[in-house]
Amino acid sequence: MRAVRFLILAAVIGALSGCASQAPKPPAPESWSMTRVSFDALPGWDGAALEAALQSFRRSCAVLAAKPDSAAMGGAGYAGTVADWRSVCAGASGGAKTFFQSNFTPFALTGGAGLFTGYYEPEIRGNRTRQGAYQTPVHGLPPDLVRVDIGQFIPKLKGERVSGRVSGHALVPYANRAQINTASDAPVLFYTDDPVAFFFLQIQGSGRIVFDDGGSARIGYAGENGRPYTAIGRTLIAEGALTRETVSLQTIRAWLLANPARARSVMEGNESYIFFEEKPLGDTALGSTGSLGVALTPGASLAVDPRIHALGAPFYLDAGGPDPMRGLLVAQDIGGAIRGAVRGDIFFGFGAEAERRAGAMKAPGRLYLLLPNALAEKTGASRSWP
Repeated sequence: MRAVRFLILAAVIGALSGCASQAPKPPAPESWSMTRVSFDALPGWDGAALEAALQSFRRSCAVLAAKPDSAAMGGAGYAGTVADWRSVCAGASGGAKTFFQSNFTPFALTGGAGLFTGYYEPEIRGNRTRQGAYQTPVHGLPPDLVRVDIGQFIPKLKGERVSGRVSGHALVPYANRAQINTASDAPVLFYTDDPVAFFFLQIQGSGRIVFDDGGSARIGYAGENGRPYTAIGRTLIAEGALTRETVSLQTIRAWLLANPARARSVMEGNESYIFFEEKPLGDTALGSTGSLGVALTPGASLAVDPRIHALGAPFYLDAGGPDPMRGLLVAQDIGGAIRGAVRGDIFFGFGAEAERRAGAMKAPGRLYLLLPNALAEKTGASRSWP
């Protein structure tokens, strides 16, 4: 094992240093700021239901409790260390509104156009053996997949990651979706009978399985092939199959099902491929485990950009669109498409209504960060990055 790890490290260093002239440029610095405001400035705060957010926050605190005081909360650094959150976690009880107003200070976030989307927990059918309609494999993490945090080698690329495989002494791109669909050494967890449903489950990043023998389980994100993500809705718009006004999760799926001869090639136009791990079903009222390590709470868990925001911090959002969303959510997950300070992906839960809301959610809005009062005092009236 030590030799294998040395080979991988050598390959990564070689790939990054030997191709320095072709190394990826760091993303352009993103300017954003946070400005202290009062709770009265939060749209709809007085009538907001906060109990689910309090329960979500307590789950985050359980994860923080297992970390040392010196552990950084992550993101851009505004959230300090775990020690800065100990007292508010210890006092997370009683009425939700009283708790948050007494222990936190809100900050309005600005930087780029605010955008909020949604995700949910889909369900697919599964069989342990390949038979009948069950022909689409659901893969676990391949043994040759290497995942690299580039920031460990190039500090200015903090938060950027790449996946690939070792070939000789070089790190090379991993197989794309089409290649994995054709042949893969990745272990097969089970087979499903609906490749379209599985494709959408990969986009969501986790889901539930109902096996043909009556059993059930969850599958959660284990890794990805590192290939670029392409939204197939854009592909269908470019081909004239859908319009910008009509494109949604529902209309994309309807087109794929109505055009089986083209469906596979369109889906393979998205080279990104997600690998999974199987987990017990657990509490069916909650979602799968997010990046923070806690089960996601419908309507009270948010995926954020980890380069900027700290997992475990509460956020109040005010999003518009045909199905407006206002509420307090806790950052407990991340997503590759979630980039920016005023950007979030709302977890809507499980079932048809959650799918409907998540599929239709793409709206501008505002985002507010809640910091423990002591941290807010250190921050001052405002702060800007970079």
